[in-house]
Amino acid sequence: MTDHVSPSPTDLDALPDSARRVALLLRERGHAGNVVMLPETGKTSAEAAAGLGCAVAQIAKSILFRRRKDDAPILVVASGANRVDETKVAAHVGEIGRADAKFVREMTGYAIGGVCPIGHATRPVTLIDADLFELDSLWAAAGHPHAVFNLTPQELASLTGAPVVDVALRESV
Repeated sequence: MTDHVSPSPTDLDALPDSARRVALLLRERGHAGNVVMLPETGKTSAEAAAGLGCAVAQIAKSILFRRRKDDAPILVVASGANRVDETKVAAHVGEIGRADAKFVREMTGYAIGGVCPIGHATRPVTLIDADLFELDSLWAAAGHPHAVFNLTPQELASLTGAPVVDVALRESV
């Protein structure tokens, strides 16, 4: 695993509105880390990892689904190295479907590529990928496609209050 490069924190006033909202929420919840802006987009796990100089697995990507029975938002925070097994997610929350960009924006208040694990317009049912707990350090989106923040898996669980479960798609051999 590659150690991450610690980008310089961005001045709060220089952050885009959605990233500033996340930075203030993190402070309010006692998180000591800062929101940093990537020079290139972090819309994909690979792009974010390249910009941070860390392993793709260290990217805590937020993927939103729509629960079929009630249209509730279902947030899965997964390792950037993993594909999410929708059958495993459904076993925890009920049948799910894909969420389009409009649903993501309405439910989270964030655009796709910048969905933060916290601070959503509508509180989602959240699950955390157990594989993230094999790592010491994670990077998560901070409300904007260029904004990220650093945290530990334990901090992620504390900030979200979400259960840690196996959601990774495992290829059968």
